[in-house]
Order: sequence, then C-alpha cells, then structure tokens
Amino acid sequence: MNGAIVKSCEVAYLSFFSETPRAIPLYEAIRDFICTEFADVNIKVSKTQISFSNRYGFAFVSLPYRKVKGRPAVYVILTFGLGYKLEHPRIAESVEPYPGRWTHHVIIQSVDEIDGQVKGWLKEAYTFANEKRRRRYL
Repeated sequence: MNGAIVKSCEVAYLSFFSETPRAIPLYEAIRDFICTEFADVNIKVSKTQISFSNRYGFAFVSLPYRKVKGRPAVYVILTFGLGYKLEHPRIAESVEPYPGRWTHHVIIQSVDEIDGQVKGWLKEAYTFANEKRRRRYL
C-alpha cells in the first residue's frame, strides 16, 4: 500500500484487508461494478481507505476502525458524495463538509447489498464528481 494512484482496477489491495480478510469479497464486488460501469477510474489504496476517482473522488471503501454496537462483525463502509442529502434507511450517516456537497456512508455487510439501489447511488456520485470538474473550468 504505497498510496499511488493506479489507472487500473488491478491495484494491490490485499494488504489493506490483512486484519479483515472476510471483507475482501465486499470490496471486490464494489470494485468490479465500478470498473465495469466507468471507463476512466483511478484507484488509490491508502492506510485508511480505498478511493475511486475520475478526477475527483466519487466513492471510497473503508473498514471500521473500532467495533460499533449493533453493527455486523464484518462489513465495509461505502462512502460517496452527492449534491444533496440523501434520506434513506440504508444511509448510516450523512455530513455536509461543504455547502452543496453531501458525504454519505452506507454499511455493506453482504455482496447482495450491492444492489441496483447502491449502484444507482454510485452512478449518481460519479456524475456529480464529473460535474464538479466541469463547474471548476467554466
């Protein structure tokens, strides 16, 4: 995990999951969808998260850094940004770090949870990140 951005979906990630190897299939399912759906994805593995970006980050996978009562034993946190607060029971937390930019966190404990709804949110986050890029240059 050197933190380098890789313009490929074949980035080394196994060491990221060294403490929680049972979470690997969750990450792989998210990665496989993103890499199949979007052609220009960069992946960066860092100490605390794996980020997916076009030019700007649009999705992030992280592991819990401490146990939280009531949460599953094995899960990943899928984080994505949108231009509005998404109100849905699957959203574990939403924060607005900047006006008009909402960060949403979803607990993923099963590959089955990477369903049409989550994929739709990821598509929307990807589009939002691309629009952010265009707005910057206008």
